[in-house]
Amino acid sequence: MSHSYSGAQSQDLKATLAGQIARALAVFCVDEVVIFDDGQGKPQTQQNGQGDSGYSGYSDPNYFLMHLLSYLETPPHLRMHLFPLHPDLRTAGTLPSLDMPHHLRAHEWCQYREGVTIEDPQRNGIDVTEEKGKKKKKRKSADSSATATSLVNAGFKTPVSIPTFIPPHTRVTLKFPSSNPPPDFQTADLTAEAVAPSAPREEAGYYWGYAVRAVSSLSNVFTECTYDGGYDLTFGTSERGVPLSSISKASTETPAIPEFKHMLVVFGGVAGLEVAVKADPELVGMGVTQPEKLFDHWVNLCPGQGSRTIRTEEAVWLGLMGLRDVVLDRGIKS
Repeated sequence: MSHSYSGAQSQDLKATLAGQIARALAVFCVDEVVIFDDGQGKPQTQQNGQGDSGYSGYSDPNYFLMHLLSYLETPPHLRMHLFPLHPDLRTAGTLPSLDMPHHLRAHEWCQYREGVTIEDPQRNGIDVTEEKGKKKKKRKSADSSATATSLVNAGFKTPVSIPTFIPPHTRVTLKFPSSNPPPDFQTADLTAEAVAPSAPREEAGYYWGYAVRAVSSLSNVFTECTYDGGYDLTFGTSERGVPLSSISKASTETPAIPEFKHMLVVFGGVAGLEVAVKADPELVGMGVTQPEKLFDHWVNLCPGQGSRTIRTEEAVWLGLMGLRDVVLDRGIKS
């Protein structure tokens, strides 16, 4: 998607738009969101005397959207460890919760859990002992047995141990030995293994949040795809496309939708995807002038719209809702 902040004049409104998009991604179980530069973004005038404060909502809207979406996807108990204080996040606490399956409370058990690695005192050669009710640190030789382990803050009262060294302050996905909660798991000394972020979905069918990546142009959405084989079903959106409702009826203009593993839906900014094609040097060099040539389907999300424009945050809800049956009927679960 391209950013949609050209008409948002305040930081609160910009954050609200990001929150609306994040809610749609969560509700419809989106695995990846790609933010591309359509070449239309121009730095806006700073508001409310913010000046050069590090806030990127005006100077770099694409980064601002990526920053907010990444923050909101992260489980609440990890945010303070992974996201330093930043002006972009000033109003993020007022946005609606995404409440996704990996946003677990401390009293909730799941065989998979997100965490962040923390400093291990044993690795640093520090022995924490009690002396007259006060903690006292003693320097000792580093424990060689700790070199192949890490401690992970998973939202419990005690850290979780994993048999792998991962540098501190790294987000990890944990898998515990059993799907059944152990006794007093909030305070017990637990062990787990670090697994791929896709493991909860592939092994147990959980929706486990979305990944965020940013690219410099529309063509890079495709060329920098992280999935083996790329996207095998693609939709471009435009008011000049065929009605979205027509894709369920196979014809010469709208062939039957095949089964797919990775579906891509591309939303443009207020000016549409046409301007993104014209601003993309790679596509221009290839002689591509019509954006519909890039997609399997070129669809209109809201035929007969009453407003001249449909904003990106509105189009995301319309598109994901309209394609929900396609995902459920033709998507291949991995």
